[in-house]
Amino acid sequence: MRIREITDAIEQYAPLRLQEEWDNAGIQVGNPEAEITGVLLCTDATEVVVAEAIALGYNLVIAHHPLIFHGLKKIMGRTPVERTVAMAIKHDITIYSAHTNMDSAWQGVSFRMADKIGMTDVQFLDDNAVPPYGDMNCATAGCGVIGNIEPMSAHDALKRVKAAFEVGAIRYSGDAESMVSRVALCGGAGGFLLDKAVEMGAQLYVTADMRYHDFLDNSQRIVVADIGHYESEHFTKEIFLEIIQKKNPTFAVAFAKKELNQVNYL
Repeated sequence: MRIREITDAIEQYAPLRLQEEWDNAGIQVGNPEAEITGVLLCTDATEVVVAEAIALGYNLVIAHHPLIFHGLKKIMGRTPVERTVAMAIKHDITIYSAHTNMDSAWQGVSFRMADKIGMTDVQFLDDNAVPPYGDMNCATAGCGVIGNIEPMSAHDALKRVKAAFEVGAIRYSGDAESMVSRVALCGGAGGFLLDKAVEMGAQLYVTADMRYHDFLDNSQRIVVADIGHYESEHFTKEIFLEIIQKKNPTFAVAFAKKELNQVNYL
């Protein structure tokens, strides 16, 4: 099986045309026509992840975040990105990313988050945030999700979130004793959807990379929880795995064991 067959399957699920203008999803390094020897799945394609792929004899790394966001004028090993690119090229490793296109796809990143905490009646939080593209429409593309959980205190809901996403610590504002049953989620930096979460009736909004004033200015109208960028998105690997196994259930594929969250908690 060629690498392109796997990347094509991912792009059928999350078309590249759904990515943000500033993004760089797709093949980062490598040859899409090469025969696959195995696939390593990760959130970030780092030096240690590529080294793990080499050790396993796998020649395809699929990551959520792009390795290359900005143009590389030189590859001299001066930065982690340059070293990772050089290692991949030297060892014929292809690196592929599905980033904001996977964020915006139906059953993408935020839907997987909703699965983890047992939400029901899940729909896009904002299906107007991504314009329609050809056969894509508001039913199949959007940003964030909103849905229901059984009524419980915000404190208990946050405990559920903390356990489900393996979070070291949650930053939150709002009344922890208030009852919540309507929850909004957005993987990654989701501050831009905070007003939409309130508008759609959410009592709890879970995302990452929130600013101080996001907490301060909204503490009286919604519980806002920042669980960390990596924590909100690291289950994206499961979506990649399911796509690949549907394509070929016996194919050699694994989650990267060497990958670590680069944000630590003391």
